Amino acid sequence: QVQFVESGGGSVQAGESLRLSCVASGSLFSIMAMAWYRQAPGKQRELVAAIGRGGNTNYADSVKGRFTISRDNAKNTVYLQMNSLKPEDTAVYYCNADSTIIGGFPLYKWGQGTQVTVSS
Repeated sequence: QVQFVESGGGSVQAGESLRLSCVASGSLFSIMAMAWYRQAPGKQRELVAAIGRGGNTNYADSVKGRFTISRDNAKNTVYLQMNSLKPEDTAVYYCNADSTIIGGFPLYKWGQGTQVTVSS
């Protein structure tokens, strides 16, 4: 079982930036596709961005051009750089390993997530 610890969330104004980090346990990180998901109050969890083990990426249309996903295999860490934040980005953000970066599904139990709140 792989476990995830997310951090980096906070409360910001619209237009500002945040960088989220997620550290994964275990020795399989470098061969796993990784993804960031988010869940807003009253809504289903949705995929935000995913990155394959080779560095190829996939983004939700709502964040393209504003968010960048990256990974550091030596640190078992995946990042989400979020620029030009909007109030509609407000959500709890989670990471997970994914079966594939397009049309995939999360593989492990969710961590505690990190709250992002964007005010206008």
